[in-house]
Amino acid sequence: MKPFHLSYPSPLALEYFETILRSGKSAGGGEFNKRVEAFLKQELSANVKFTNSCTSALEISALLLDLKEGDEVILPTYTFPSTANAFLLRGATIKWADSHKFHPNMDLDHAFSLVTERTKAIIPMYYGGVSCDWNKLKNFTETRNISVIEEAAQAWGAFYNDGENRFPLGTLGDAAVFSFHATKNVSAGEGGAIVCKRTDWLQKIEIIMEKGTNRSAFQRGEINHYEWVNLGSSYVNSEWNAAYLLAQLEDNPLQFQIRCEKWKKLYESLNFVRNFGVDLPEIPEFAEHNAHLFYLVFPEIEMRKKFQKNLQQLGFETATHYHCLHDSSYFRHQYKGGELSNAKRFENGLLRLPIHHEVDVLQLIEAVKKAFKEL
Repeated sequence: MKPFHLSYPSPLALEYFETILRSGKSAGGGEFNKRVEAFLKQELSANVKFTNSCTSALEISALLLDLKEGDEVILPTYTFPSTANAFLLRGATIKWADSHKFHPNMDLDHAFSLVTERTKAIIPMYYGGVSCDWNKLKNFTETRNISVIEEAAQAWGAFYNDGENRFPLGTLGDAAVFSFHATKNVSAGEGGAIVCKRTDWLQKIEIIMEKGTNRSAFQRGEINHYEWVNLGSSYVNSEWNAAYLLAQLEDNPLQFQIRCEKWKKLYESLNFVRNFGVDLPEIPEFAEHNAHLFYLVFPEIEMRKKFQKNLQQLGFETATHYHCLHDSSYFRHQYKGGELSNAKRFENGLLRLPIHHEVDVLQLIEAVKKAFKEL
């Protein structure tokens, strides 16, 4: 059985682990944390802090917004619960935006229709590393004093292209978060990052990550003692995770190229599924994605279940994805908005195919063809 996901095992990691063992220094903030942050900063041309998860990075971003009771944050309903938890934990009111008709990303027009005088931030999520229409989002938010936090968990290595310039996702909003979980293209096992170009937020991020203390300034010799100065938590990651991620980042160019080639081959070879009423991923012209996900969208659940069973019998695992948050068991009793039918379509119809480094894409294509014949 070919598993749905495998993390690429960079051989550099063993060398880096030995360095940590010899040094005896494995706590966060050490050499490999600094090297990871330097690498990310160089790639993004922005200030980056390596965190112990993307969830932590989201919680930091929520603290940066200084949310008050009654403040509203607009989120896509088709996303992971961490995106909502971060802002709910700070007391925000959540407004749920639908997906586009042909792509799981937030429908910006629907999001804009939810804006009120209490709207504090909009959180676009880049599903599969696919950008939203950034010029459209920027033009709307800049004149209304609305912050934008990019939920770029799946988007390392992806770009927005406005026709003249290309911009790395994670560098366009007030802040951005990345995930380096084991399921992502490059992995720390467990890890994330917060990216910020706003200089007025940089010191606050540093304090929040050090449990709300000014310990970092103390370590630099800028103050005589450190103390609790703000809300914060334990968001720093260990040297082990940083070393594992650094090895993956340094090995990534070749792996990224191979992954993109596999994605393209799948897309070109599976066009026949449209004859069954099944959709392939739709990529807007402004989006340069990172081949993070390849998925099919079935017209209904039972057809998806049957195909999934057929493909599993042929040796390939697949995976569905998000359950719409507005309709989750935790939130549905609170939801008072309209039907978010596009997002529900992806909840009920989307199925992800394996695309990791060990997948033989030609074998997968043949298996998909056989699985459809048996529907």
